[in-house]
Amino acid sequence: MTAPRPHGDVPPRKPSAERAARRLGTLARKWGYLISTTAYLPHTPEEIERELAVLAGALFEAVASDPPDLDEAAAAGGRLVELRCVGTDSLRRSLEILGKALLREPELRRVDGLAERVVLVLGAFSSGYGEALREDIQKRQEGLSRALLKVEQETRQKQIITRAQFEEVFAGSASGVALTELDGRVLRANAALAKTLNRTPAEIATLTLFDLVHPDEADQLRDAYRDLVAGKLHRLRVGRRLVGKDGEPMWATFAASVIRDAVGTPRQLITIVDDDTEVSLLQRRLSHQALHDVLTGLPNRQFFSTRLENLLRDADPARGSTLFHLDVDGFSQITGGLGQDLGDRVLRAVAAKLKAVFDGENALVARLGGDEFGVVVQNTADTPDVVTLVRRITHELAEPEYVDGQRGVAVSASIGVVHRPPRDITPAELLRASDLTLRRVQRAGNQWGLFDRELDRRDRHDFALAAAMAGAWENGEIEAGFRPLVSAADGSLRGAEARLRWRHPSEGVLTHETCVRLAAETGLALPLGTWLLRTAAERLAAAGAAVPLTVELTPQQAADPELVGEIREVLRATGWEPDRVRPGFPAAALLAPAGDAADNLKVLAEIGVPAEIHGLADVTCLTELPARAVRLAPELVARREHPLLTASLPALIDAVHLAGAEVGVTGVARRDDAEWWRDRGADRLSGPLFSDLPGDLPSC
Repeated sequence: MTAPRPHGDVPPRKPSAERAARRLGTLARKWGYLISTTAYLPHTPEEIERELAVLAGALFEAVASDPPDLDEAAAAGGRLVELRCVGTDSLRRSLEILGKALLREPELRRVDGLAERVVLVLGAFSSGYGEALREDIQKRQEGLSRALLKVEQETRQKQIITRAQFEEVFAGSASGVALTELDGRVLRANAALAKTLNRTPAEIATLTLFDLVHPDEADQLRDAYRDLVAGKLHRLRVGRRLVGKDGEPMWATFAASVIRDAVGTPRQLITIVDDDTEVSLLQRRLSHQALHDVLTGLPNRQFFSTRLENLLRDADPARGSTLFHLDVDGFSQITGGLGQDLGDRVLRAVAAKLKAVFDGENALVARLGGDEFGVVVQNTADTPDVVTLVRRITHELAEPEYVDGQRGVAVSASIGVVHRPPRDITPAELLRASDLTLRRVQRAGNQWGLFDRELDRRDRHDFALAAAMAGAWENGEIEAGFRPLVSAADGSLRGAEARLRWRHPSEGVLTHETCVRLAAETGLALPLGTWLLRTAAERLAAAGAAVPLTVELTPQQAADPELVGEIREVLRATGWEPDRVRPGFPAAALLAPAGDAADNLKVLAEIGVPAEIHGLADVTCLTELPARAVRLAPELVARREHPLLTASLPALIDAVHLAGAEVGVTGVARRDDAEWWRDRGADRLSGPLFSDLPGDLPSC
């Protein structure tokens, strides 16, 4: 029926076909939502909605057809299975929503016998769904059967290949190999073992493995094999005396493993026997001298690195191994204050104590060099946890070592721990990881710490940057920039602060804080800080900017005996008055026991250079140091909304003002932050909110 033409402002009525399509869309959304709760659908919601709208339309047409189109309804049910709507409740939920929708559809109300038609159509729909689901399951079962058959064939082929490989290794091995029962009876022996014992393989097959060793050692070897079969040992490697056919004894190394069946039950033993002749014994003596530390008698770094690979590989896969990397604290003070001889005695004592701590473990203790020691432990069910072992180490080292019967010398050690490293990690990589962990522990001032993969990645990244810093500085990648310092009261420019900026070719622009941190790790802090002071002064003078220059000093620069001379030279070269340069001393450096930084600040104040104190957390140092301005510590700024700081910050600012100094705040990024600090009495602000600089000075 054609809709009437609209008159005047009356909007036209939408045709019934459009209303029906809209109802189908609504039905498809509800249907898709309900059915998505019953099964995982490998389609987007939009795709499911489009498909279900088509199926709903087909079912409506099937009901309206005369007679009802049951084939179309069955096809719709099959399509639902193709869409993977095959959850336990998928069909029931579909029938519920479709039954209600078909009976309530206005376009179908004129159809005679609507209820009967709906029942027939939904029955056909269910039948088509069931038949499609049955065929789908049958196809999947057939595919699974074929896959299982293929796996079985591949397994058999691998077994044949493995057996052939074993036979090749068994027959061609230069080492003696014996295959035995669990009680030691020899089943097979290769030609190399027969040659070593001066017997034939047939003669060896009439003996037990324990008949081949010296009678004095047979019981020990038998006990060791029992522990191996019982699972107390993962692998067995022992040195024993063999007895040849002529009765002549010889040394050999037994390396044994258990052969288990598919369910893990021990079935046989395989033993590799390596002959140790007099020449090999002599070589071992020479090797021992080359691979052991003369002072402590412990294995040295070379031996430790060589053994690490085997120790990691042979460790229990379920429990792994643990590496302890130790550095004796304050060892240079011991040797410097008490002498090298006492230092040697301390190192020997540390070695003995470490051996005592790990005496009951399958562990290797080594001296890695200087005052560093390494211990690798193959963990077992009885091995204490890492915390317990660390406590034992620290407790044992804390026991004083008495010298000359009077002085008791006790030591402590920083410890980096790598617990259960991957079995395939290289010794060099493992030692590098433990060393980085140890250095991180020492930087943090802790007693010990565990290897952290993310921190390790970050440290390696930082070390790579630090190593490249000197070259980057020489190549001009490191530049001097400026940060404006503005008045908190009116926003006017009060000064410019010199800042470092590293335009790294792959990392992008690295900040001043990153440059300072990396420079401190490479010994560049002092020369780079001096360069920044000179370069920033030259550029500010060349730009004709009549504002003071603030330079944040590093701790090394603050305590440098040449600092006052450097600043005098800058004033001479630029022609500035002394109050144009404002060096910022780290508060921590001013509190150092040596007092070099505090002395520099006082001298600069005497010649008219207004020094600042950066990182202030309390006003104690202002009682003795003539600072013109202070900069609040970043942790105070970051936590200003804490109730304790909200109440105490105004008092701190008032105390600074009482001492005759201004208060500066960094890190201001928003206008409301600037107003907050202004209201509490701050004098100078800096941060991302401010960027205006005089002339063409580069901001940083």
